[in-house]
Amino acid sequence: MEDDVLVIGGGAAGLMCALTAGRRGRRVRVIEHANRCGKKILMSGGGRCNFTNTGTTPANFLSANPHFCKSALARFRPEHFIAMVEAHGIGYHEKELGQLFCDESSKQIVAMLLAECAEAGVRIDTNCAVDDVAALPGGGFRLRTALGERRAPSLVVATGGLSIPKMGATGFGYELARAFGHVVLPTRAGLVPLTLSGKHLEHYADLAGVSFHVSARCGKARFDNAMLVTHRGLSGPAILQVSSYWEPGKELLLDLLPEHEIADWLLERQREEPAAELRTVLGDVFPKRFAQRLCEGWFTSKPMRQYTHGELPAIARQLANWPIVASGTEGYRTAEVTLGGVDTDGLSSTTMESKHQPGLYFIGEVVDVTGWLGGYNFQWAWASGHAAGTAA
Repeated sequence: MEDDVLVIGGGAAGLMCALTAGRRGRRVRVIEHANRCGKKILMSGGGRCNFTNTGTTPANFLSANPHFCKSALARFRPEHFIAMVEAHGIGYHEKELGQLFCDESSKQIVAMLLAECAEAGVRIDTNCAVDDVAALPGGGFRLRTALGERRAPSLVVATGGLSIPKMGATGFGYELARAFGHVVLPTRAGLVPLTLSGKHLEHYADLAGVSFHVSARCGKARFDNAMLVTHRGLSGPAILQVSSYWEPGKELLLDLLPEHEIADWLLERQREEPAAELRTVLGDVFPKRFAQRLCEGWFTSKPMRQYTHGELPAIARQLANWPIVASGTEGYRTAEVTLGGVDTDGLSSTTMESKHQPGLYFIGEVVDVTGWLGGYNFQWAWASGHAAGTAA
C-alpha cells in the first residue's frame, strides 16, 4: 500500500487530521470530491473565517452524549490553533464573546492548512469522488475513486454534514457509517433562520431588515444577541443560536428588552414623561418601526399617565416573555451546521476510532457533536481532527 492513512474530505477536520498524521511520518492522502479544499472555510465568517473561540468549553456543544467531546477539546485547545495562525503571520482580531476572525481573509486559513499539509508530505486528490469503500480481509480499506483504487490501513471520514448543499454537502459519511455498523442519529438543520407563517408572519414580514438586541430562550438554553426580522421569519445570532435547541412544538420565548428591568423602567418613564405616548417611549429603546407595530398589534398607545400601575407591569411581562410561534426553519440550504450524525457511542472519545471497525475514524461535523455559533464548530473540527491524526 502506498498510503498509511486515507482521509475522505478536505475540509477543516480532514486537513487538520492529515497534517497531524503527516507530522508523525505517516503517508497521508486526502480525497476531496470538490475542485478545491476548504470551501466551507472560505465562505465562513463573511469571508474572514471565525476560526476559533477562546472561551470554548464542552458546554458550548450539543450531543446525545455531552461528555464525548471533552477529551479531544482538552488536548487541542484554541491556543494551539492560535499558535499555528501566529506562526504563519496571519493577523486576527476578537469580534465579540471570544470569537476570533482573520483581519484579512479566510483564504489565509486554507493556505495555512495546505502549507502545513505540504510540509508534512500529505498528498491531496481534488475532483475525486469516492464510489465504493470496503474493508480488506486482512485489515485496512480499499477505496474505488474517480482517480483509481486506493488502499490504506487507516481510513478517516471527514465528509461533513448536510448543511449548505450548494457547497457539495452530501450524506455520504452517514451512509458509510451505517455500512460499518454505526448508528446514525436523526439529523436536522442547526444554526439556521426560523420561518413564520400565517398571522405570525403577517405581524412581522413588512419589518424585514429591522434588527435589535434580544434574549432568546428555548428550554434551558438562553442566548443574548441581535435578532433580525426577515421576509420569511427571524434570523440574527440570537435566533441562529436558539434554533439548534428548538424543534416544532417547543416553546420559544424572547425577552425583547434584556438590558432593562422592564416594569421598573416603564414606571420610571411614567413618572418622568407622563405626557409621552407609549409608542414614543418604546421608540427610544426599539427601532421606531417595531415600536409602532407593538402598539398597533398588541398594546394601545396612550399617554403614560393614563396607564394604571397594573397595566404597565402587564406590558412588561409581555415584553419579557414574548412568544414566537415558528413554523419551521430555512433548512439545510442556509444552515451553518448539521445536528445529529454518527452516534458517539460507537466511537472512542480519545481517538475518534470506530468501536466496530479497527482503523476507521469519524471526525468533524459528521459526528453527533455540534457547536454554538461563534467559532466553536471550527474548534471541534481542529480538536477531533487532531485526535484522529495522532492515532491513525
